[in-house]
Amino acid sequence: MASISGADVKHVVVACEAGMGSSVMVARMLAKQLKANGVEVTHSPVNQLADTTHDVVLVHRGLSQRAKQAVPDSPVIIFDMFLGDMRIAQLVNEIQEGHEISDD
Repeated sequence: MASISGADVKHVVVACEAGMGSSVMVARMLAKQLKANGVEVTHSPVNQLADTTHDVVLVHRGLSQRAKQAVPDSPVIIFDMFLGDMRIAQLVNEIQEGHEISDD
């Protein structure tokens, strides 16, 4: 199981199917919430995750297995809803408070 301290997170990647739409919206929302923590948030197609620099990967449940295969040594955080998902809010809190972040 991959994990990292929220205090050490400097880059979150929101993984998606093709790199457009809802994942871009989630990445922008997270970037605003984590700006004060110095965390960069980007998005990437799930099939290009291995080529990205990241500390944590955030991915919709439907793509989670592909993400975990692509980046087995990184924490992969799974969410279900693009807006208002409690797991996304929890990730923001873990980063802001410096708590441990582990694979879902």
